[in-house]
Parts: sequence; structure tokens; C-alpha cells
Amino acid sequence: MSQYRQHIQNLLKEHASLVWDTRIRAETIFDTEHDHYQLIYVGWRNSKRVYGVVLHLDIIDNKIWIQQDGTEIGIANKLVDLGIPKTDIVLAFDPPNLCKYTDFAVS
Repeated sequence: MSQYRQHIQNLLKEHASLVWDTRIRAETIFDTEHDHYQLIYVGWRNSKRVYGVVLHLDIIDNKIWIQQDGTEIGIANKLVDLGIPKTDIVLAFDPPNLCKYTDFAVS
């Protein structure tokens, strides 16, 4: 699990460094005690508030649960590229009845 934690933290830091707008702050939140990991955007674009969770991953029962993925490439693909088996990745943002049609874990 320590390797999974490190991969998640590295990927969130990598995505945080890609923010193109200096008015927006990318904040990483790592709760290693409870295995919750998030990347959020915070700031203002002109008079519009920007705030939202871009990525949210949890480790539950030795699997990585992707709760939110607002990236174009898909964090699951990056995890697989790092050697994490698809059977250890749950696409929690998909409806449970559709998960069985993917190559990823059902739960």
C-alpha cells in the first residue's frame, strides 16, 4: 500500500503543477492516515469563483478508488502505466451496474 500511496501523491503533485492560470491555486490534500487524496482548484477568474475537486482518490480494502477524475487523460490510465493492476483500481464515479463492463475492479 505504501507504493500505491506514493504513486497517488506523485500523480496529484504532477497534475497540480500543470495549472496554466496564475489566478488559480492547485492544492493537494493528502490524508495518509485515512487514505484520502485530493487535488482541488481554488481562486478567482475575474469575478467568477473557481473552486472544485479535480481528483479524489481513496484507498479502500487495498484498492484504489477513483471518486472523481476531472482530467483529460484519466488518472486510471496513469496508474496502470505505473504498474498498478486494473483489478486494484475501482472507477467509483461510474454507476455500479456499469463497472462490470470495464477491465477495472468492480469494488
